[in-house]
Amino acid sequence: MTADFELEKRKIIHKWAAWSLVEAEFSDPLGERFTRTFVDSPGAVGVVALVGDAGERSVVLVRQYRPAFSGYSLELPAGMRDQKGEDHELTARRELEEEAGYKAGRMLKIGRHLSAVGISNSEVNLFLAVDLVKTKVDRHGPEEQFMTIETPLFTDALEMIKTGEISDGKTLVGLLLVAQNFSQYL
Repeated sequence: MTADFELEKRKIIHKWAAWSLVEAEFSDPLGERFTRTFVDSPGAVGVVALVGDAGERSVVLVRQYRPAFSGYSLELPAGMRDQKGEDHELTARRELEEEAGYKAGRMLKIGRHLSAVGISNSEVNLFLAVDLVKTKVDRHGPEEQFMTIETPLFTDALEMIKTGEISDGKTLVGLLLVAQNFSQYL
């Protein structure tokens, strides 16, 4: 059993876009107070979207420029929960359509990924999308305008994890969750 920490007070130091920089005071299980600063996030979603026939499934991935790393990353279609109060699944459906141009016949919640627990409360809710139907894309911002869609076989995507070609956290977690727990869809 773990002892409880308590949030005593918090204040927003800076706010930008969907995030806030927060300074918060806590007390530890012995009553000692301490201060931590972290990024408050609305969270995000990621979608493991499968296309093709069982036994030969491909996964829809996007290759997107990521300014913080000055390079491209191969990832699941994903996005911020920037529409206040929107259900996680609706956000996932919207992002899949906007980024990759697919509508999902079925969408299953498969888990979540805590993005950077030492510096942010951001979490990515992960979904599995099957029975996909092609639709139009509706991309926003320069990074999305220049993203490309790739559809490697699911088994090849797992190999890309081993080689380091796929290194994005939500993508690693999503692919491995599907491989381990949802093989009936592969």
